[in-house]
Amino acid sequence: MRRAKIFAGTSHQELAHSICECVGIPPAPATLKTFSNKETSVEIGCSVRNEDVFIIQSGSTNVNDHLMELLIMIAACKGASAKRITAIMPYYPYSKQSKKKKARGAIAAKMVANLLSVAGVDHVITMDLHASQMQGFFNKPVDNLSAEPRIIQWIEDCVPDYTNGVVVSKNAGGARRVTSLADRLKIDFALIHTDYNRGSHRSSYDLPDSCTTTDETERHQLMISQTLRSTCNDNASTSAVNNDDNNHHNDTGGDDSASISAPALVTGEILTEADMETDRTTSLVGNVTGKVAFIVDDQIDKAGSFIAAAEHLKKCDAKCIYVIATHGILSGDSIKNIENCSAINKRLSEELIMEKALAFYSSEIILSCPQLIKVYVDATSVISAADIPVGKS
Repeated sequence: MRRAKIFAGTSHQELAHSICECVGIPPAPATLKTFSNKETSVEIGCSVRNEDVFIIQSGSTNVNDHLMELLIMIAACKGASAKRITAIMPYYPYSKQSKKKKARGAIAAKMVANLLSVAGVDHVITMDLHASQMQGFFNKPVDNLSAEPRIIQWIEDCVPDYTNGVVVSKNAGGARRVTSLADRLKIDFALIHTDYNRGSHRSSYDLPDSCTTTDETERHQLMISQTLRSTCNDNASTSAVNNDDNNHHNDTGGDDSASISAPALVTGEILTEADMETDRTTSLVGNVTGKVAFIVDDQIDKAGSFIAAAEHLKKCDAKCIYVIATHGILSGDSIKNIENCSAINKRLSEELIMEKALAFYSSEIILSCPQLIKVYVDATSVISAADIPVGKS
């Protein structure tokens, strides 16, 4: 990488040093500090004139400060006549707000894209966007890297009987992701469908003794399967609705009376008055009996919906359950809840984000969780960063 400078923000120092070590370029000097009035100050400590500049700054729980730090670093390099500025953002901030969820809501992810463009960014590298359509928010090139190859490698190397497995999406919005992974592993896939029935529309259906379907539920599952196929074939996939905070309310519809009823399985959840008037009915489309189940999504923030899905699969006689995600945000008591969930065998999250998570939790806490496994995918970002200046892909 000739005439290139790599700057590191404060959100992910370990990833930045890993990339610099791999490409053989030391981190460029920069002074990052906060004034007493909480303003962020950035000072670039070297010349960047006519050079390719890479700024590594990921989303985090301190998202606003780190985003502002990134914007100021971009503006500083732009003002110092940098030839091209590339922002490496493994976890894109405000990615959950990629569409209007209410009539008077804001599309915050689009606003972040506008801010980056105004600051002067020329190229953005990110990984496993919450919704792939977010690439269209930019008027600059965006590389949305995938952790799927590394996940496949880990499964093939570390799960001996993965061929007797099934990849599971915990909501309809993740159908495209799980079908892609299942196709490459050459195994089956399944879908967990959840209906939310308000108190005035409650049904008095009992929980079956097992997950064996009746004639009514078979008709319901066929309808959901048709919806799933439509979702996978539609270029405007509904993957943007992956929202781990609200346990992913689905839009697949269907006859509520035909669903398999199940109690709310989320542990450690604070219920509001509206929640108390809500019944959840959960259906599994697919067969996991005696199989290894891989629950896959792009990120784990609150672990409640993953725990609920794992417990439901356990009731459906899954042999063992792995929870896999690219971005391990793990807010609040997520690690503790994962550790206390007997249904989950392992939890897989790429080192790319788990390095960042180490800043939120002490290494002792993470290492004490036997279900937690970290997998390195740094090389993906390293190779991309190294190839850009010479015009490779």
